[in-house]
Amino acid sequence: MKMKTINILLVLLMTFSFTANAHGDKHKGKGLFKGVDTPAAKVVLTFHQALETGNKEQARAQLADDVTIYEGGRVERSADEYAHHHMLSDMKYLASMKSKTLEHQVTVLGNTAISASRSHTKGTYKGKERDYQSMETMVLVKQDGEWKIKHIHWSH
Repeated sequence: MKMKTINILLVLLMTFSFTANAHGDKHKGKGLFKGVDTPAAKVVLTFHQALETGNKEQARAQLADDVTIYEGGRVERSADEYAHHHMLSDMKYLASMKSKTLEHQVTVLGNTAISASRSHTKGTYKGKERDYQSMETMVLVKQDGEWKIKHIHWSH
């Protein structure tokens, strides 16, 4: 899938998410979790669980070979690059943190799915207290009948 198409899908998803959540407190809590029971969402949840439990093989299996991962101004351009570099530090970090998902919406559009979530993370890592909210956007594609994570963007 071309990045231009992915960017258009991301803009549409963010527009719909903003519209759904921009109506003040009277709608607070409604629509914060949508599409989380879809097969695409289960891949996202499996990936998170694998990172949190240190299961490198399971985490790697959820990624497309040519995944791109954006985090902290850096980019990793393949599942193997991530698995051999940043994945292990992510696992060590997450093992010492408590994270709670505040909202998660997954939209499936044919063979593409977009997962957008927001979380609160708290804990101590390397002697430093951490307490922050983060955002995650994932684009998934259906390849040979299976959902794979094609793109991840993490920020906080």
